[in-house]
Amino acid sequence: MVNYLARLSEWADTHLTLVRNISTGMAIAGVILLTKSVKLTTKFTNALEIPIEFIEKNVKLRGRLHRITEQGLEIEHVPIVLPIISSLQRRWHADGLLLVRLAGVELTPDGTVWLKKELKPSQMMWFQLLGRKDSMLDCLVVVSKGRFSSVCLNEEILRQGLGRTVQVEGLSHESRIYWKLHKRLLRAELKAVKRNKGIWKEATFSEKLREHINNNKYVQKLKQLATWLRIRL
Repeated sequence: MVNYLARLSEWADTHLTLVRNISTGMAIAGVILLTKSVKLTTKFTNALEIPIEFIEKNVKLRGRLHRITEQGLEIEHVPIVLPIISSLQRRWHADGLLLVRLAGVELTPDGTVWLKKELKPSQMMWFQLLGRKDSMLDCLVVVSKGRFSSVCLNEEILRQGLGRTVQVEGLSHESRIYWKLHKRLLRAELKAVKRNKGIWKEATFSEKLREHINNNKYVQKLKQLATWLRIRL
C-alpha cells in the first residue's frame, strides 16, 4: 500500500502540469454546471423564461436598452459574465428582447417622448423584477447618472409630472415591499403636484378663458354657421 501511494505521488509529481490541467478542467466544469443550474449566466430572451423564484425574490437584472415603445422598454438582458467561460457563454446566448414596463406608473405620451430624449441607445440599466403578466415585466428601472449617482426612472417620470401613480402589478398589497415602493412613488408624484409640473400644471386665466369660450355651445354654433356661409359663398 505504501509503495502504491509512493508511486502515485511520484507519478503526480512527474506529471504535475497534467494534474493541474485536470484539476482546472474539473473546476471549470463544476462552475459551468453550478452557474447553469442557478441561472446566473443564462441570458433571458423572453419574460416566460425567467424563473418564478427570481420574480418572487425581486431579483435585479442588468440589460441594454434597444427601443422605447408605447408598451414599454425593450431591453436586451446582459447576464453575469465569468471570464473563464465567456466564450462558451456566448454560444449559449440566444437573441431576443424583454418588454419592461415601469411598475406603478401610468406613462403619458409626453413621458414616452421624455424617455426617448433622455435615454441613449444601447444604454445599460438595471431592472428589478416585481411582477410578470404574459410577456410583460413590471420593474423598477435604474440608470446611471454620472460616475457615482443613479436615478430610478419610475420616480423621475412622476417627479417630472409625466405620469400618474397606479397599482403596482405583481405585488401583494399586504407585502412590505408594496407599501414601501408605493410611498416612494407617491412622494415623487407629490413633488410634481407642488411644483405644478407636467400634467399637474395649472392653466393660466387666459388659457381657462379660451377653453371656456371654445367649449361654449353658442360659440360652437356660430363657428358652424361661419363655416357654412364660407362654403355657400
